[in-house]
Amino acid sequence: MTKPSERIASWLPRAAVVVHDLAMVWIAWTGLHLVRYALRSEPSPLAQWSPETALVLLAQGLVFWRVGLYRGIWRFASVPDFLNILKACLFGLVMISVGLFLYNRMDQVSRTVLLLYPFVLTALLGLPRLLYRMWKDHQIDQSGQAGLRVLVLGAGQAGEALVRDLRRTGAYTPVGFLDDAASLRGSHLQGLPVLGRIDEVERIARETAAGLLVIAMPSLDAAAMRRVVAACEETGLPFRRVPRLDDLLEGRSLPGELKEVAIEDLLGRKPVTPDWKAIRSWLGGRSVLVTGAGGSIGSELCRQCARHGAALIGLLEIDELALIRIQAELERDYPGVQCVPVLGDCGDPAVVRHALKLSSADSVFHAAAYKQVPLLEGQLREAVRNNVLATETVAVESRNAGVASLVLISTDKAVDPVNVLGATKRLAEKVCQAQALEGGTMRSVTVRFGNALDSAGSVVPLFREQILRGGPVTVTDPEVTRYFMTIPEACQLILQAAAMGSPNAIYTLDMGEPVPIKLLAEQMIRLAGKQPGRDIAIVYTGLRPGEKLHETLFHADERYRPTGHPKILQAEARAIMLERVLAIGPRLRAAVDCYDTEELALLLREAVPEFDPHDADGERGAPGAVVAFPARASRKP
Repeated sequence: MTKPSERIASWLPRAAVVVHDLAMVWIAWTGLHLVRYALRSEPSPLAQWSPETALVLLAQGLVFWRVGLYRGIWRFASVPDFLNILKACLFGLVMISVGLFLYNRMDQVSRTVLLLYPFVLTALLGLPRLLYRMWKDHQIDQSGQAGLRVLVLGAGQAGEALVRDLRRTGAYTPVGFLDDAASLRGSHLQGLPVLGRIDEVERIARETAAGLLVIAMPSLDAAAMRRVVAACEETGLPFRRVPRLDDLLEGRSLPGELKEVAIEDLLGRKPVTPDWKAIRSWLGGRSVLVTGAGGSIGSELCRQCARHGAALIGLLEIDELALIRIQAELERDYPGVQCVPVLGDCGDPAVVRHALKLSSADSVFHAAAYKQVPLLEGQLREAVRNNVLATETVAVESRNAGVASLVLISTDKAVDPVNVLGATKRLAEKVCQAQALEGGTMRSVTVRFGNALDSAGSVVPLFREQILRGGPVTVTDPEVTRYFMTIPEACQLILQAAAMGSPNAIYTLDMGEPVPIKLLAEQMIRLAGKQPGRDIAIVYTGLRPGEKLHETLFHADERYRPTGHPKILQAEARAIMLERVLAIGPRLRAAVDCYDTEELALLLREAVPEFDPHDADGERGAPGAVVAFPARASRKP
């Protein structure tokens, strides 16, 4: 509980501001009358203290309070504060005029004074605030608090706002800007000069004794960011960037926060702009169940659902620590969303029925799966049990429970599969399609995409760990490429696809351009402040079982058409033989129970005829065809 002395101490500065402002009102009102009559060599008929003056102070003081003038802080006074002062003075004039008219029909009040009053009062109120801010800024600059010297790359709005934020903290001293715009050369922004072009950063950083570089260009594309980062690396100085707008809106960054340049900033991924209205309209007030809720994709889906209107989220997870973490995070960050944790295996029908009963789910996001390609090549039984049979269990129980939508998180490896992961996920797609066609009202939605950047088990955390150990960084092949997408971007598009409402649809996400893994490794080494080959070696280990040089996003028998979102295509699902897909489940379960991997291999090839594991081995000698996103340039963003 706050002590009375602390409350008094906290109110004293605000009380002083109120007294100051009312004093300025009295000076403006009486002063203008004195000057007005002094110019006519007449004594002022208005007494310095009178009922009229008290009425002016009362009316103007009420307006100050009503417009929120005392919510601002003098230390950070800015143009919006001055506009607020002017608004308060104009509204105050109206209140004063009405009050005086009702009191004495504005007897002895000069019309000239009424005209000048709001502008003179604005100056009297604004000038002390401006002088106080200038004095505090000067104190920081001269008191030795000014710390690290910062050179700002980018002289736009973000750079100007950054300099203001840096000065307010007192921990940094901005020394100047760099910008490629010729029109800005030699100009000043926030009192700091634009010293040159960005490619001159090495020389200018040395001349200005900068200790930190900050990239204040949040809208840069990946190619331009790579160029700027390369220039920063030449200086040997640490560098940071300002957050992007989507990071701020999604709560991943705070205003004024300086972030390290991450690998996703350099990989060509443009920010996604989902149709939030459609997503919230579909998701708002719903109950959802997420399987694999503690995983990379599952946990982000939980966050996105909580952020965009879900009323209740069921968390089905087999890893107890992962379940505890995501439950604690959701309860901390989204206290208005009810969380229902269920510990268990989504391949267990009783567990799934229990989770559906507790959550009363309208929609189910099935994100639980095994995804490690080389490992699953030697673990066929577990791959089938978890990726196929658990999916069948979730689909059957969801249909029986009256779930409206089942969203399967699939993979690009399900297109022309050459490994166990791709084949099992393709069969999982067929299973969901079959359960939706079997009867009932459940809608099946499959969303395919490539590698999730920085997800558990991906190359990014592996490379990061290898770099921290001093190398070497292991890459399978100099020519290998992969499609990448950030986890938040993938989950936003999953929600967008789920909200589209098409029955039994397969959606493919625009993964951008394929990224050479060799380039990814080199960029991560440079971001760590080291040089590839010199400080950290890159070792090529050869393709592992089940891997191929290039991934394929599209199947020849699936017609693709644009959707309402430029980064989502809808595939016309390939026809399936319903009876055959429904009959394969019991045979797979029997083989799983006997741990008969030979029978499982035969059944998998029977259920997925396009599964050809020999393609992966034969691809080394032939260049892979990298398929671009169809008609990407022809569709409006």
